[in-house]
Amino acid sequence: VQLVESGGGLVQPGGSLRLSCVASKAILDYYHIGWFRQAPGKDREVVSCIASSDSSTYYADAVKGRFTISRDNAKPTLYLQMNNLQTEDTGVYYCAADPVAMYGQNCREGTYEYWGQGTEITVSS
Repeated sequence: VQLVESGGGLVQPGGSLRLSCVASKAILDYYHIGWFRQAPGKDREVVSCIASSDSSTYYADAVKGRFTISRDNAKPTLYLQMNNLQTEDTGVYYCAADPVAMYGQNCREGTYEYWGQGTEITVSS
């Protein structure tokens, strides 16, 4: 299983970035898949995810209304559109997949076994 993220970088507060995660069609079709981040000195946390069973989405409170998760099964790629970025969004962002993906489960409760290498985002003026 290979997950390859891209799209990180340096951005000013209020700016936007779009992250991409190239996966496989099987992953996007059958696994929970999502974005996690780890800020300096903090634990890794879930940012947003999509459940495999019904494509329901989850967003952490800190990013609701600013970030949008989406996927293109034809490419097959997972995206995270991030708008109005703030300094607290700084960190390493990871794409991850849960192969168990229990039916009806909230994707934030999944067991994410497969991880990309991460892409770094720095929000600073």
